Amino acid sequence: MKRVLIADTLSRGWQSVFAEAPDVDVDVRTGLSPEALAREIGAYDGMIIRSETHVTREILAAAHRLRVIGRAGVGVDNIDIGAATERGVVVVHSPGGNTIATAEHTVGMLLALSRNIPQATASLKRGAWERKSYTGVELNGKALGIIGVGRVGQHVARMARALGMTALGHDPFLSEEMAARYQVKLASLEKIYATSDYITLHTPLMEATRHLISAASLEKCKSGVRILNCARGGLVDETALLNAIEDGRVAGAALDVYEEEPPPKDHPLLRRREVICTPHLAASTTEAQDRVARQIAQDVWEVLKDRPAHRAVNMPSVDPSLYEDVRPYLLLAEKVGALQARLSRGSLRRIAIEYHGDILKFATSPMTAAVLKGAITNLTDELVTYVNAPLFAQKRGVKIDETRSSAHKDYTNLMTVDYETTAGGTSISATVFGSSDARVVRIDRFEVKARLEGDVLICCNRDVPGVVGWIGTLLAEEELNIADMALGRDSRGGQAIMMISLDSPAPEDVLKRIAEAPEFLWVRQAKF
Repeated sequence: MKRVLIADTLSRGWQSVFAEAPDVDVDVRTGLSPEALAREIGAYDGMIIRSETHVTREILAAAHRLRVIGRAGVGVDNIDIGAATERGVVVVHSPGGNTIATAEHTVGMLLALSRNIPQATASLKRGAWERKSYTGVELNGKALGIIGVGRVGQHVARMARALGMTALGHDPFLSEEMAARYQVKLASLEKIYATSDYITLHTPLMEATRHLISAASLEKCKSGVRILNCARGGLVDETALLNAIEDGRVAGAALDVYEEEPPPKDHPLLRRREVICTPHLAASTTEAQDRVARQIAQDVWEVLKDRPAHRAVNMPSVDPSLYEDVRPYLLLAEKVGALQARLSRGSLRRIAIEYHGDILKFATSPMTAAVLKGAITNLTDELVTYVNAPLFAQKRGVKIDETRSSAHKDYTNLMTVDYETTAGGTSISATVFGSSDARVVRIDRFEVKARLEGDVLICCNRDVPGVVGWIGTLLAEEELNIADMALGRDSRGGQAIMMISLDSPAPEDVLKRIAEAPEFLWVRQAKF
């Protein structure tokens, strides 16, 4: 008899799945403290949670029978994925269950914002009859800028087209072929800002997307634009949005998520009549919650029957006896993929990976998956894992090539990742020295030996005297400590590259000062 613990409140959708599994005993025990969960978890083969329960390394250490954890929802940051993988516990989630609900809420907010429906309702309930005060605008013929064209963004685009709108999409991972399939016109952020009548956000929240809607981006927007955010609160600089509404550059905003949740009762942005708002309701429909519960129960049951899970998060495909030996290569591969995504511009078309030397003692498919995971993770609002990264890329029209060579003239092991986009290409080579010293050894034509750890500043500059000293002084003035530095150049007096590891990330104004210095050609920042 298999035993499954449901540790958080879950919609009833799971019952139909386990009703057909007579050899599964399900216990619903919500509100367990971490100590109580650690005492009880050893008796269970599976566990289903939402966001309230945190599955830590300590809890997993007590989970002697546990084979699968199901997260009813998208985010899995309340689960120690590394510890689960080490113990052979499969982690599954249900990322698509609330797609329709979130997209429909977005379009509902779009309509309500355009026709002042909440404001007019409140006015009428106060006993007023103010028809002229709430004259709206039509959606037909308007341009909707969609930043982040994942599952939710694609569904929003379909509904917007049905309303007679033109859908402009920005997504670094969306190819022209896939955009044509969704009838979305690919556009740069600058074009979306300049031409969209409405802008809706559907991206993950990370360093690169925090305050995507900022004072600077709002200055680039078409006058009278309306902003919608049903994705992540930190995507919008709320102070900048308030200022833009007050000075008339932004006609209105519809918000379901906030930088602080719940927002303060006296939040000035929410007091504006041009702003409509809901308390993080986008995924809150009866159908979505039932769908999520049913999906996660089905995947948990599939794992317990020794069948492949459809929505696995971690990577069960590496032989446990070889995991520690292959781990440095997996980590390096993921970091190289992430670096490629940070250095490149345009939409991804092709990734070619060549493996040389001792690295071929191990299966290379997990390393290729790691490269793809690193390259894709920060380019989509969907959760990308070692398990789903290859399929994720394939479905979006990205070509993946993998070649092997028995030896390399300079390194005992080497992986070279060529990254082709609509804007050009970048080639990066990396190796593992000894057992665990992983480094990048080449970026395009630049030979450079650099560790990818922490916050890394990558700069391309003219090879002239004083550049290293200048940037060192600038970072010192900003109290940014240099942990490591690697330099390379293509020729004496030509161009050079520097990779600087910092103890903390460089602020945007520092990056701007570097980019505007005459000796520098470009600057990027990445976190590993």
